[in-house]
Amino acid sequence: MEDRDTNSNILATNVGGIEMRNPTMLASGFLGLSGDIFKRIDRVNAGAIVSKSISYEPILGYRNPTVVCLKDGSYINAVGLANPGAGAFSTEASANIRTPLIISLIGSSEYDFSRLISSFGNSKVLGYEINLSCPHVAKLGLEVGDDPEMVAKLVKTVKSATTKPVIVKVGTGNVDLLEISRVATESGADAITAINSIRAMAIDIESGHPILSNKIGGLSGKSIKSIAIRCVYEIYEKVDVPVIGCGGVFSWEDAVEFMLAGASAVQIGSAIAYEGLGVFRSIITGLKLYLEKKQLKNAGELVGLAHR
Repeated sequence: MEDRDTNSNILATNVGGIEMRNPTMLASGFLGLSGDIFKRIDRVNAGAIVSKSISYEPILGYRNPTVVCLKDGSYINAVGLANPGAGAFSTEASANIRTPLIISLIGSSEYDFSRLISSFGNSKVLGYEINLSCPHVAKLGLEVGDDPEMVAKLVKTVKSATTKPVIVKVGTGNVDLLEISRVATESGADAITAINSIRAMAIDIESGHPILSNKIGGLSGKSIKSIAIRCVYEIYEKVDVPVIGCGGVFSWEDAVEFMLAGASAVQIGSAIAYEGLGVFRSIITGLKLYLEKKQLKNAGELVGLAHR
C-alpha cells in the first residue's frame, strides 16, 4: 500500500525534465533488469528507476567470482555489464508502473547508441542515462568517457535521436571529471550523475590470487561516499544542469549531505543489499522530516546550501 506521507509535495523533484515524487532513484546496476523488479520498486515509492546498463547486443559478462563483499558496507564488482541486449529488454521496459523509468545505455560508438535509442522508441521509458564510466570493461565505460571528443559525439547522437531527457554518468577516470561534465552539458546533457564505482581489487591472502575473475573491479558503497560528495560539490559549481549524487547513500543523512553538496536527487544501490528495498521508505521519510524541521518549503531549497 502506498504511504502517502512519504509522497508529499514537499519532496517533489524535477531532474532535467523528469518529474519525480521524491529525490530517490534506484542506481543502475542493482535489480534493474525485469518488469517484476520495477513493480516492486514502484511500490516502495522510489522517485525514479535507472535500469542496469543495456547494450544493443547481449553481453554475457565475466565468469564468477564477480563480486567481493567488504566489511564496511562496500562491494567490489566485476560483473562485466552482463545484460540480455536491447531487444530482449525492451519488453521489460514496458512494465506498467508510475515511477519514471530511465534506461542506462552502454556502447562504444555513435552507431551503438543510435540503435539503442531506436530499440526503445515505443516503450514507456521517460529518459536515458549514458554510462560513460564503468571502470572494468574494455572498450566501454571509462575508455569512452575519458575521451572528451567521443563524449561530445555520443551525447549529441543520443540527444538528436530522442526528445526525452538525457543524463550522463561520469566517473573518476584518467581525465578530469569536471571537464567531462562540462563537455557533456555543452553537448546537450540534461543532468549529470556522479559518480560511478572506482577501480579497485581484492586479493585472497591464502591463495595469493586476485579474487575477482577479472582481477580489477569497481568499488561501490559506503567507502566511496566522501569521494562522491566531493565530486558532486565540484560539479555543481561548474555546470548549469542538475547533478545526481551516487555512491554510498545508505540513510536519509547521506541523502541530505549529497543534496547540501548540490545533488538534486540521489541514487541508491549498495544499501539495498544490506537494508532491502525498505531503505527507500526510510530515506524518504527521514528526508521529509528533515525538510520540515528546517522549515524548508521543498527539496529544491536544500540543494547546494553548502555553497553559501
